[in-house]
Amino acid sequence: MFYKMTIISLLLTSSIMAGNNGFEYEGIPVKMVDINGKIKEFIVKRDIPEECIKVPITNKMLWTGNYANAKVPEACKSTYVSTKGKILPMQLHEDIDTYGELEVLAFMKEMQENDSMMLIDGRKQVWYDYRTIPGAINMPFHHFKERKSFEFEFEHEIRRLGVKINEDDTFDFTKAKTITIFCNGPWCSQSVAMIIALLDIGYPPEKIKWYRGGMQTWLAAGMTSTRD
Repeated sequence: MFYKMTIISLLLTSSIMAGNNGFEYEGIPVKMVDINGKIKEFIVKRDIPEECIKVPITNKMLWTGNYANAKVPEACKSTYVSTKGKILPMQLHEDIDTYGELEVLAFMKEMQENDSMMLIDGRKQVWYDYRTIPGAINMPFHHFKERKSFEFEFEHEIRRLGVKINEDDTFDFTKAKTITIFCNGPWCSQSVAMIIALLDIGYPPEKIKWYRGGMQTWLAAGMTSTRD
C-alpha cells in the first residue's frame, strides 16, 4: 500500500510540474486595485536575479550558520524573523488541501478566468497594505473569528464569498466560492483562525484551500509581491 501511494504521489507531482508549462518563471498576469483605488498590473512569477543563477548549490553556500555564505550576493539572500508563532501541521482538515507555491500559482492562473475562485489574505489590513500577493483580496481573520463584534464587516465579506444569508440567519453555501487563504507564514495562526471560523458556520471544507507557507515562504522563494 505504501509503495502504491508513493507511486501515485510521484505521478501527481509530475503532473503538476508538467502541467504548469514553466509559469513559475514565465509569470501570470494579475490585476488588482491598490489602496488608492487604482488598478495595478503585476506579472506574478519567481524572479531570480542573474547573479543568483550562478551561485552553486552546496551545503557551505546555503547553510553557513543561520545565513547564506558571505560569498552569496546580497540579491540572492532572504532573511526573515523565524521565532514567532507556533509551527502548524501540514493538514488542518481531511477535506482541505494544503497548498505550496506551485499550487497557489496554478490557482491564481485559473482564477483569472473563473470568478468563483478567490485568493484571500487573512491578515489585518495594515499588513495587507504593506505587502501581499498580487491578486489577493483582504479579508481580516478577526472579522470571521469575532463575527459578533464585526457584524457589518462579516456580512459584507461573507456575501463577497458567494454565501447567501437567509432570513433566519442561516447560510446558503450553494454558490460559495473556492478560496485559498494565507497569512504570514507556517507559524502564523491567523489563516487557521479564519478557516476554523468558516468551518464553524458550515462553509464547505472542500472549497477551502490553505497556503500554509504564507508570505514568508512566498518571499523566500523569490515570488512577486506588491512591494518592490
